[in-house]
Amino acid sequence: MNRADFAGRIDHTVLGPETTLADVERIVQQAERYGMNACIPPCYVEEIDADITLATVIGFPHGQHALAAKRAEAEQAWHDGSDELDMVLNIGRLRAGDDEAVQADIETVTETVTIPVKVIIETALLNTEEKHRACELARAAGADFVKTSTGFADGGATVADVELMSDYLPVKASGGVGTYKEAMAMFDAGAERIGASSGVQIVEGYPDSE
Repeated sequence: MNRADFAGRIDHTVLGPETTLADVERIVQQAERYGMNACIPPCYVEEIDADITLATVIGFPHGQHALAAKRAEAEQAWHDGSDELDMVLNIGRLRAGDDEAVQADIETVTETVTIPVKVIIETALLNTEEKHRACELARAAGADFVKTSTGFADGGATVADVELMSDYLPVKASGGVGTYKEAMAMFDAGAERIGASSGVQIVEGYPDSE
């Protein structure tokens, strides 16, 4: 993987509750400069005009939005120009064993848009059986990726979780990935994408010899 290919698999991210338009513009400019993608809050998507892959979030960060709200969020984000959607599944319903509702929750988004949908399963909150079930439901609901974390729960991406999840769908490893070495560990485990607020640091860590 050369440097350009490596950078193109990084989603440079800013999703904190205090994120301003200026923060988003800075992240997008950095993504353009380094050849990364960007993941930003939905309220700013319409204001960004950039020649990069732009993702935003749906049902973020807890996944407990009503189905109609998630559908409306997805429609609006798509209309505003988002290229990809990272949605949070309903973690409470998953842990309660309500698989039918979880699948319907994901389908609400995947059937609304034609752009790629990544399903955030929040691995730090799930046991192994729940992780398998979440991935199975995401696949059955037509998702394009599964994603480890929102970054707002304790814990983040792990090699073991990426290995488990990659048996089902392409994986976006997000949460706690802050260096080139950590990113490569996720790629080696089977991740296709990395989500990180420290995208610049990760790309700048790419060895000049590779």
